Amino acid sequence: CFSVAGLSFLWSLFPSLMVSAALFAENRWRLCEGLRAVQGLQQRSMVVLQGGEQRQRYCTDTDEVFRQESFFHWTFGVTEADCYGALDVDSGRSLLFVPKLPESYATWMGKIHPREHFKEKYAVDEVHYTCDVSRALCSLSNTPHKDPRTGWHRKLSLSLSLSLSLSLSLFFCSRLIKTDMELEVLRYTNRISSEAHKQIMKHVKPGHKEYEMESLFQHYCYSRGGMRQTSYTCICGSGNNSSILHYGHAGAPNDKTIQDGDMCLFDMGGEYYCYSSDITCSFPASGKFTPDQKAIYEAVFKSSRAVLDALKPGVKWTDMHRLADRVHLEELVKVGILHGSVEDMQKEHLGAVFMPHGLGHLLGIDVHDVGGYPEGVERIDEPGLKSLRMGRLVQERMVLTVEPGIYFIDHLLDRALASDAQCRFINADVLARFRGFGGVRIEDDVAVTANGVELLTCVPRTVEEIEDFMADRDEKSFSSSVSSQKL
Repeated sequence: CFSVAGLSFLWSLFPSLMVSAALFAENRWRLCEGLRAVQGLQQRSMVVLQGGEQRQRYCTDTDEVFRQESFFHWTFGVTEADCYGALDVDSGRSLLFVPKLPESYATWMGKIHPREHFKEKYAVDEVHYTCDVSRALCSLSNTPHKDPRTGWHRKLSLSLSLSLSLSLSLFFCSRLIKTDMELEVLRYTNRISSEAHKQIMKHVKPGHKEYEMESLFQHYCYSRGGMRQTSYTCICGSGNNSSILHYGHAGAPNDKTIQDGDMCLFDMGGEYYCYSSDITCSFPASGKFTPDQKAIYEAVFKSSRAVLDALKPGVKWTDMHRLADRVHLEELVKVGILHGSVEDMQKEHLGAVFMPHGLGHLLGIDVHDVGGYPEGVERIDEPGLKSLRMGRLVQERMVLTVEPGIYFIDHLLDRALASDAQCRFINADVLARFRGFGGVRIEDDVAVTANGVELLTCVPRTVEEIEDFMADRDEKSFSSSVSSQKL
């Protein structure tokens, strides 16, 4: 932590982005302003938040790497565990509560900082110890501390009498619309993560393990961008694994050997100061698309760019999903996998056979950020659309992922072929050629502007760009990692 021109800066690993404590001060101001504007809010109110707790591995004293609770981080930007925070809504005054550490901490964990250190670091008005929460909040609210019925927990209940759902709604709305400083951090996460994806495209070869690509991504994000954590579990699917939407989990931990002829689908995003990125790149392991790979890739690329061209404030996100579906169906007709009326296919939800997930989601401090379904907006209970993580109108300063995909998932294909309503559109012989193909997803992060979108992701996207970029790969890379080794 250090200061420049009177501003406190956090997370100062050079050459990483410097994140100002003013970002979180602005978030606090926006939240208080929103709460003050609530009609009928007459009484003095406080917001009290508990930060994340330091957790340990099962049945051990080994700490897990700490990641702050998202609402608390958005409000205070605090990196330490086991803290509380409070806001006096009327005045905007901010209070941070930090643990009072035992003397032994200095032996094992390092210097014990005074409260003034945290006040300067996080640009808050007051810092107290967590053991003094009740006394400090009662003092702030002019409530006698001696009366147990009117302690801070009761005052908190009173502050939430304007309803928990209303308070959460205001929190969601505040997090939904990004400030200039938040957009700068999100641009940074995308820039570093995009470069990490490009490193993989430069180094991947048949014979590598999928987890080697995961390792390379994480190494680049941490060593070049100061990103200790990823936004989610990395997905490094090759061959048929590229059709497994959430591949990479503990039961399938990116451990397949990449084969010549495989299509790779790598979905990974670095996280910086709790702000996320979410990028998917699809490309052939060989660096050269086969005719079938090219056809499917260009179908997804066409739908991706159709959505980006149409995306602007005021459009329905559900309409963007339907647009991607329609383009996919039209292109699959050209490939020969489907035949017939695209309008009739849409009535039978055939698009969800090939893209069962939603088009994309909000992005911010959480990779699936909050606010997608405000009060009064319900999910559409239809295949594909029911998995959409946002149903509201698009607004300026939202940050969204746009991630259309086409996948050949055996159980979905088998179910469609067994359906009289859907099988009449499918050329089974042509479809059989794509069994085991896997899938293609193209995922970009965008910030919505007044007239369209700002593309935050920067990676090769067209077939020609990908082939040209991968043609200049380092032949010596990873030579030791793919050689046979015996223990």
